[in-house]
Amino acid sequence: MPVSDPVAALGDLDPKKVGEEELAELLEKAVATEGADFGALAAEDFSRLIKRASTGQLQAVVDRPQLQRTVLDEVFRRMSEHYEADRARGTEAVVRWRIGSIKDSSDERTARYECVLSGGTCEVREALADEPRVTITVPPVEFLKLASGNASAPTLFMTGKLKVAGDVGFATGLTKLFQIPQA
Repeated sequence: MPVSDPVAALGDLDPKKVGEEELAELLEKAVATEGADFGALAAEDFSRLIKRASTGQLQAVVDRPQLQRTVLDEVFRRMSEHYEADRARGTEAVVRWRIGSIKDSSDERTARYECVLSGGTCEVREALADEPRVTITVPPVEFLKLASGNASAPTLFMTGKLKVAGDVGFATGLTKLFQIPQA
């Protein structure tokens, strides 16, 4: 029996029961289905998918450029929804994200986003227009783990999987400004 809503079916998917490439194939099929809304996947379901997925499965997802872009766009779209203005207490900052190689900043596959934290809001954009308070560079697999609450920024930093340029002190408290969904 065909599933009428492949995005909704992702909410029930257990990555531990599918192969390394199969998770990427299922995600790719779900987002490519006409009328499907990847944004309709609950944040908790997304977090659970990432938490239960192996590093190899996540790598298979990010190895598909269009799928990686779709997933990253959705994560960044949701940042404004999960921004905790009460915790921000007047924070004014531009956070530049570089999702790609730690070693090669010129890699054309690197996705770039800017989060403008101002007036109790978080505006996300792809255009890099303002001087950042901090720039965070992290590979896509580690970013997905971090954004879903399945990795620790300090651990990623200490293991060389996350690079910070600019206000390191501000960066250490950045995750506290967002309510990260738990699986």
